Amino acid sequence: MKGRRDMNDTTVMSESISLSKSAYLKFKRLFDILVSAVALIILSPILLGVIIAIRIESKGKAIFTQDRIGLNGKVFKLYKFRSMIENADEELYQMLKSNKKIREEYRVNKKLKDDPRITKVGKFIRKLSIDELPQLVNVFKGEMSLIGNRPYLPREKEDMGVYYNDIIMSKPGITGLWQTSGRSNTTFKTRCKIEAEYSKSMSLRMDIKIFFKTFIVVFKGL
Repeated sequence: MKGRRDMNDTTVMSESISLSKSAYLKFKRLFDILVSAVALIILSPILLGVIIAIRIESKGKAIFTQDRIGLNGKVFKLYKFRSMIENADEELYQMLKSNKKIREEYRVNKKLKDDPRITKVGKFIRKLSIDELPQLVNVFKGEMSLIGNRPYLPREKEDMGVYYNDIIMSKPGITGLWQTSGRSNTTFKTRCKIEAEYSKSMSLRMDIKIFFKTFIVVFKGL
């Protein structure tokens, strides 16, 4: 009888934990919908201004789409303000091909500290994270969340290594643990480790902390 009671208690506890996680995810989705919808309406004049500024400075579309890895490894189209020259991927390929120093930096960090492809408007909107605002559409559609891991490129899957399965347990976000941890200049491997930890321990308390810490990080960059 005791063994059966212990088994029943364990089952109830497991179901309670599951329901708690389910409630958290439902609340998070509702929060994402409300905030993204309101933000898109309020920020619409800024969004229009950025589009005009990008088009004036350089040719090409103001908003570009790019394949990214989403929840459970499903690929989706991410929206972002163009902060680089047109055909930036082709330019990166040429730089990696011809410059050993740049090739090594990109291999370790998957980004370039002083990327020559970034435009003047691009530097400004990146500094204030304005280039990420079109992702509010991805959040509203349910492809992303306000809080989550960085939306990784499909070509980065192999480099994510053992952290891949943990990272894709949660939706990618506009901001997240890595961006607010004060370790934005860390290596790609360390970034993956931080984000894998978020997926395994994400909670409402953690999301609230990251949400408000994001504003502190942005204001420090002003």
